[in-house]
Amino acid sequence: MVGLGAGVFYLTVSAELAICREDFFMDKNAAPQKMLINGKWVETAESLEVKNPFDGSTAGTVFMAGKGEIAKALSSAEEAFKVLRVTPAHEKARLIRKVVTGIKERAEDLARTISAEAGKPINDARIEVARTITTFTIAAEEATRQGGEVLPLDITAAAERRFALVRRFPVGPVLGITPFNFPLNLVAHKVAPAMACGNSIIIKPASKTPLTALLLGRIITEAGWAAGGVNIVPMGGHEAEVLAMNKGIKKISFTGSPAVGWALKKKASAKKVSLELGGNAGVIVCEDAPLELAAKRCAAGAFVYAGQVCISLQRIYVHKDIFAAFRDALIRESEALKAGDPEDESTYLAPMIDESALTNTAARVKEAVSEGAELLTGGTREGNFFLPTLLTNSTSAMKVCSEELFAPVVILEPYENFKDAVKEVNKGPFGLQAGIFTDSLERILYAYNNLEVGGVIAGDVPTFRTDNMPYGGVKSSGFGREGVRYAIVEMTEPRLLALKNPLG
Repeated sequence: MVGLGAGVFYLTVSAELAICREDFFMDKNAAPQKMLINGKWVETAESLEVKNPFDGSTAGTVFMAGKGEIAKALSSAEEAFKVLRVTPAHEKARLIRKVVTGIKERAEDLARTISAEAGKPINDARIEVARTITTFTIAAEEATRQGGEVLPLDITAAAERRFALVRRFPVGPVLGITPFNFPLNLVAHKVAPAMACGNSIIIKPASKTPLTALLLGRIITEAGWAAGGVNIVPMGGHEAEVLAMNKGIKKISFTGSPAVGWALKKKASAKKVSLELGGNAGVIVCEDAPLELAAKRCAAGAFVYAGQVCISLQRIYVHKDIFAAFRDALIRESEALKAGDPEDESTYLAPMIDESALTNTAARVKEAVSEGAELLTGGTREGNFFLPTLLTNSTSAMKVCSEELFAPVVILEPYENFKDAVKEVNKGPFGLQAGIFTDSLERILYAYNNLEVGGVIAGDVPTFRTDNMPYGGVKSSGFGREGVRYAIVEMTEPRLLALKNPLG
C-alpha cells in the first residue's frame, strides 16, 4: 500500500528526492543539536534526549531553551519583522525557492531523521518530504499573489468621488506549536505561509520530534532568509505558554490536543489564534461503492502511521447489503499490513510514539469490549506496535466512537438509511473531515450539505489531504484553516485606504 494524504500525488515519490546523503542525517552519537535563534546556533545548559519509538534507542539530542533564549528569539523575531514586512514579493519568492532546492538536496537525510525520531516507515517519511517540497513551492508562488481590491465608496451622496484600496498586511511575529506526527510538513505549514506573507515566526517543535525541525531551520538559514525571521526553539510546554501570552507574539498557530489548544485560545483571547485539534473521522460506504477498493483505502486510512494522524479513519459505516463482504475484505487488508523496522522499505505499520499511547489504546479497546463491542481482529500489542484493530457492535456513547483515539483502531457498523449514516458521522464533539464512497452525486451533495466537518472527501477516505487545501475543522476539531493560501489569510489583517478623487 501507499501512504495517505495527497491522493495521486502520493502514488509516486520523485527520484530527485533520493539523493545526496552528505553528513546531514542526525548522528545519534553526535553532540546535542543547537537551536536556531536570530540566524545563529545556540546551546544551553539543558538538553533533551530524543528516543526512537521503534526500539527505544537514542535518535539524537537537542538543547532546550530557557527564559533567556526565548526572550532573544522573540526580540530577534520582532526585529526581523521590520525587515520582512517590507521585503519585495519577488525576493521572498526567490528565497523560498532556495529553501525548496535545499530540501530536495537533503531529502533522504530529512526522511531518515523523520523515521528515526517519529518511528515513521521510511517510505511514508519520504512522502512527507515530498509534500514539504510542495508546501514551500506553493508558498513561493503565493508570495507573489497577495493582491487586494478596489472598493467603491460612493454608495451615498456624502461619499461621492470616494473609493478605497484594500489589501492585507502581515500581523507580526507568529508562534507556531507543532505536533510529533508530521515533524517536517506540519512545521512547513506554519513556516512557509509566514515567510510568504512577511511575518517572522518562532517554532516550538514537539518534544518527541525536534530534530527534523532543526534540520529545516538549517536549510532556511542557508537559503539566506533574514536572521530572526525563522527561529526553531525547543522548549517545554510551560515556556511555550508564557511566550504565547507575551504581547510581542501577534499570532498563535497551534496543532495538538483539544485540551491544550482550547485552553491556549481562552488565555490568548485578544490574539489571532488558529487551532488544528484532531478528530475521529468517519466514512460512509454505500452499496454502489467499489467494495475492494473501498476496503483497501479504509485499511490505509485507518492504519497509516498507526492511526497517529488527525484525520485518521476511526469510524466506518457500511450499507447493510454489502456489510459482510466489506467486513471480510477489510479484515484481509488489515491483517496483511506488515509491521517492522521503520527503516525497512517493506514496512507499512509504524510503532506507536510511546508507552503511554500503547497503554491508552489497549485500555480503550478493552473498555469497548467490556461494554459489548465485538473484536474482529487485532486488539493486542506486539512490542511497541499495536496491531490493526477492528471493532463492531459499538455504540456512539463508547469512547472508541466519541473520542479521538489517535491509534490503529477503527469501528465498523452497518446502516440501512443513508441519512441515518450521515447523522452517525455527525455524532460526537469532533468535525475535521469525513469521506464517502458512492457513485451517486445526489448522496455526495447531501453529505456535503449536511456533514458537520471542515472537509468532505468523495470517493476516498477522510485521511486524504493535499497541501493547497483549506484544512481545518469545526466543533472541537479546531478554529481557522491551514493550507498555504488560507494560512496566509489567518496570518494577515485587511487594511483599508479611503481616497477621494480630486478630478471628479
